[in-house]
Amino acid sequence: MTAPTPALTTAAGRAGRTPRRRGLGTASLAAAVLLAAAAPVAGAAPKALPPDTRFTPLTASVMTEPTPFEATDGRTRLSYELLATNALSSRAQVRLDRVDVQDARTHRVIGSLSGEDLAAAANPVGDPLPGADAYTPAPPPPEPTVLQGSQQWVIWLDFVLDGGQPVPEVVEHHFAGTILGPSGEAPFEETVQATPLGRTAPLDLAAPVAPGAWFASESCCGNTHHRRGFAPINGRFFVPQRFAIDWYRVGEQGETWAGDPTLLDSYLSYRQPVLAAAGGRVVEVQDGVPDNTPPITPPVPPIQDTTGNHVTVEVAPGRFLLYGHLRPGSLRVREGDCVEPGQELGLIGNSGNSTTPHLHFQVMTTPEFFPTDSPPFTFREFHVLGQVEPRLWDDNLGIQPTGVLPITPSPYEGPHRAEYPLDREVLRF
Repeated sequence: MTAPTPALTTAAGRAGRTPRRRGLGTASLAAAVLLAAAAPVAGAAPKALPPDTRFTPLTASVMTEPTPFEATDGRTRLSYELLATNALSSRAQVRLDRVDVQDARTHRVIGSLSGEDLAAAANPVGDPLPGADAYTPAPPPPEPTVLQGSQQWVIWLDFVLDGGQPVPEVVEHHFAGTILGPSGEAPFEETVQATPLGRTAPLDLAAPVAPGAWFASESCCGNTHHRRGFAPINGRFFVPQRFAIDWYRVGEQGETWAGDPTLLDSYLSYRQPVLAAAGGRVVEVQDGVPDNTPPITPPVPPIQDTTGNHVTVEVAPGRFLLYGHLRPGSLRVREGDCVEPGQELGLIGNSGNSTTPHLHFQVMTTPEFFPTDSPPFTFREFHVLGQVEPRLWDDNLGIQPTGVLPITPSPYEGPHRAEYPLDREVLRF
């Protein structure tokens, strides 16, 4: 026997009423929502249900515990993902016009996406946004964001919080759009997925590399492989390298390589020491994966060799530091060893899923890279030297006419403490 159906509510009628018949019968949910939007409403919601209980065309869920962090722009940021699903039948599309992230207590909007900004920050699951393999992200598509019936999208949320405003304890997500059903159109608004923000402060770390100038590539936030590395693993979705940074040594003339880019020793990063960014216990070591020959992108390795030769150190409960793509035979520690900050762990190499020598560094929530979550972190002190406008990264760094980075002034030049370096900044540890 079908239970009575809760009242439908749209922007056109929030009170709703309980249908007299049982269930939706053969009518689709899209048609029911259209009907509710057009018909007058009266009465009250069932006493057994909260007054705001209603059908919603979209469902939503988050993929991590969003944690505020301080970046080199001196501002507090939030970066996480929202999975939105069109719960209607395949005959009904949903045009999503606006996504607001709100303080759940005050309903103050702390971040909003609409128009081209929303189009540039949303894509169907399994259908990445354009530009992920280009030197710079492609311009956002002019089309509106339309979710097909029964389709799931990922919305990449990267917000800068207003200075002077308190950071919310819980955020909620407000959708506004239009159902494009077979019987016509119906505008809707819904507030979904109340989400507590992380209360554990990001780890504040020492440098994972030797003193000198370094290029922070593929850092948060934007359309990069790390930030938007969406991975289905063991039946679940993950963004395992959300805040990972690839580190390249930079010379006095701004060069990352000199001479023949097909030779490993031409890269200034190659054989540079990798240092423990915090004290802890070594929980995983992998060695024996050969270095790749630059600058041609190697075939995708087996999943267990993604980070190549690497060291993983547990530094706090549920917090692990990953040092990846190390040179084979260079590792200085074994599983079970306790390490001190600044201790040498190995040398930078080009093993695993790596095209040009660099250190892949990040915080993880598990000892393994797959599957894991990627929380934010900060560095205790560094000095911003400049920034690089074009998107130079692992796969195209070695095919440039020269290895000299086009470094330009940064508005954030100078000393920084307890902050996270943003994408394509050049800094000195």
